[in-house]
Amino acid sequence: MRDGETTVPTQGRENAVARRRPREETARLGDEIYERDIRPQVEADHHGEYVAIDVDSGNWAVSDDLRAAAKRLRTQRPGAIDVWLLRVGHRALHHFGGRPIRSAK
Repeated sequence: MRDGETTVPTQGRENAVARRRPREETARLGDEIYERDIRPQVEADHHGEYVAIDVDSGNWAVSDDLRAAAKRLRTQRPGAIDVWLLRVGHRALHHFGGRPIRSAK
């Protein structure tokens, strides 16, 4: 297998090779899906929680734990390859100081 490929079990074909998008494209698509479809649904009640987005289907999952969000998404979409992770109300997934985008109320 070459870099950027992964083995994904598919119905009818065992171990089909699926191609990954470049990270920059996954990030762009994930951010677009988040802004367009997800942000209005999660921003008020899930500040600081994590969102995992399958950029191929638009399916997503939210949790207060990063791994739990990814696991929930994989339950919905076991074959998801290009997954974008972000934190509600923050510029980055993790931070070392600084502050969130919106101020605490």
